[in-house]
Amino acid sequence: MKDLSLYRNIGIFAHVDAGKTTTTERILKLTGKIHKIGEVHEGAATTDFMEQEQERGITIQSAATTCYWKNHQLNIIDTPGHVDFTIEVYRSLKVLDGGIGVFCGSGGVEPQSETNWRYANDSKVARIIYVNKLDRLGADYYRVIQQVEKVLGAKPLVMVLPLGVEEQFAGVIDLLTRKAWVWDDSGEPENYQIQEVPSDMVDEVEKYREALIETAVEQDDELMEKYLEGEELAIEDIKRCVRKGTRNLDFFPTYCGSSFKNKGVQLVLDAVIDYLPNPTEVNPQPEMDLEGNPTGGVAYVDPEKPLRALAFKIMDDRFGALTFIRLYSGKLHKGDTILNTATGKTDRVGRMVEMHANSREEIDSAQAGDIVAIVGMKNIQTGHSLSDTKNVASLEPMIFPDPVISVAIKPKQKGGNEKMGVAISKMVQEDPSFRVETDQESGEVIIKGMGELHLDIKVDILRRTYGVDVEVGKPQVAYRESITKRIEDSYTHKKQSGGSGQFGKIDYVMEPGEAGTGFQFESKVSGGTVPREFWPAVEKGFETSIVRGMLAGYPCVDLKVTLTDGSFHPVDSSAIAFELAAKAGYRQTFPKAGPQILEPIMKVDVFTPDDYMGDVIGDLNRRRGMIKSQDSNTVGVRIKADAPLSEMFGYIGDLRTMTSGRGQFSMEFSHYAPCPSNVAEEVIKEAKERQAAS
Repeated sequence: MKDLSLYRNIGIFAHVDAGKTTTTERILKLTGKIHKIGEVHEGAATTDFMEQEQERGITIQSAATTCYWKNHQLNIIDTPGHVDFTIEVYRSLKVLDGGIGVFCGSGGVEPQSETNWRYANDSKVARIIYVNKLDRLGADYYRVIQQVEKVLGAKPLVMVLPLGVEEQFAGVIDLLTRKAWVWDDSGEPENYQIQEVPSDMVDEVEKYREALIETAVEQDDELMEKYLEGEELAIEDIKRCVRKGTRNLDFFPTYCGSSFKNKGVQLVLDAVIDYLPNPTEVNPQPEMDLEGNPTGGVAYVDPEKPLRALAFKIMDDRFGALTFIRLYSGKLHKGDTILNTATGKTDRVGRMVEMHANSREEIDSAQAGDIVAIVGMKNIQTGHSLSDTKNVASLEPMIFPDPVISVAIKPKQKGGNEKMGVAISKMVQEDPSFRVETDQESGEVIIKGMGELHLDIKVDILRRTYGVDVEVGKPQVAYRESITKRIEDSYTHKKQSGGSGQFGKIDYVMEPGEAGTGFQFESKVSGGTVPREFWPAVEKGFETSIVRGMLAGYPCVDLKVTLTDGSFHPVDSSAIAFELAAKAGYRQTFPKAGPQILEPIMKVDVFTPDDYMGDVIGDLNRRRGMIKSQDSNTVGVRIKADAPLSEMFGYIGDLRTMTSGRGQFSMEFSHYAPCPSNVAEEVIKEAKERQAAS
């Protein structure tokens, strides 16, 4: 039996380009997992093993790997930083016990770091902060610490101070031990010396050390008293307090270094072991019954309890489908039969493997706290729970965002539809934020995703991995429709043609709902004018109708229908008659209720050097962008704006042209808002043309 206190399940997350994958490479080298360091910019990093990742120098899918440091087993997940792939971060954080938030020393708290931090807060994951790239021009550790406080609303607990900055960066000072770790310029992580603190930094070290201890001892009243009485505290006692506060998310131990130059990573690894929780120290997952209601039970991280596991990622590779699972309780052996609580079907565990990026080691068993992959499971999707067949319970499911962009695709080769269908169904299983549907009218296959890059990569994977060349249509925006007025209306459905007739009369109010409420239905009928057994039929009639708005055929959102009265016939009334009355009522009332088109508005975050700021803001205004804030720092300006998705296609090319290739941006979905009338007219016209063409 394994000692769970020696386990750490951690994720590394950050904004694109802050150095997550490089940091992971350094950790693997230091822990002896790899012997030669692969660089991201050369396309040789261990965890970036997809061709698309190597070419673009970005991480697309989270990669899992296992390594050992000071007798502790670290299961590490390197997650993507690009906004289009945040789903990978979200689902990784869901199954991790701790994380390392990496921030760029010069870029600071960038847009994607904010989103990831928010996800980590939602999942209540303990974190340590690592400020990377301190050797970069414009790097400023203290500025990043201020940004963490101001932008993220978090409390960084400074554990080390940098020795020199930019090209003078030589190492770090450990505040607890009051020792300086100084690396030479060989670039080898092992080539360091532990020295005394330089005399010109002694006062600063004492100032920060005092702040560290004052914050830490708030976790323990006895130590607080000793400290206030002037006693020198043992380092082990201080560490115990830091560990407790980190677990409670009261503060985040903060480190710095340069992963690329191999300076400072050892202290981050030590912090993972000293301060991040082991699997038994994390709040256990609540259990649900098969209907999704909380049972009041929890999945304690204990190998002796019944099996509870969550499938958090599915990956297809040359050996077959791999299902990554996190075991919360119980044990799992090769040959066991387990229940998928989402489908109600059982599956036999064939082969189990421990992953190291895209290579693997076969294992015979796993236990609570482990992250492993099972080969060849059927009918399983991300977010499904796996349970003991005799003692059944489910875990909290994952919630995935709706796509905001879609394109139509068709295979270039004749007869390529079947091959494309098989490939796409595998891709949908792997990525829950990637959806596919067939347009009922035109018969086109439409793929939907979180952004242009997301769909671009999917088309690339179709071509390279599955050998399906496709033609890609123009990107389509996921518009919505809604109403603006409250209308009281009535509809009678009557049909008499031999035999029993159909009759159903409904009086109802159709009105706009609160933003984000979707469809709501309420019945205020009294006195049995519409019998209670017909209410669900009325609700179903309206609910199935709103998937197509009357303006351009986009789904209708935030609509409330209240059934107020009506009448029925003792013989001719039926559920179907009332359902048909509701469907016709929707068609009758929707056009009167001030219908409008809503468009997705994106939160846009642009970074540009000072010289180009005017051009960038002017261009955002032309794209109907609303500028929210401008923040200047030594390396440039960060502009936050809200802009409609329809105006942002191809923006990266335009931004690069405007800023001589130096601008960067990221965007994520924010909310839906009404379109200006000229845009709405264009959307309706295009929808009518599409209908006519099909």
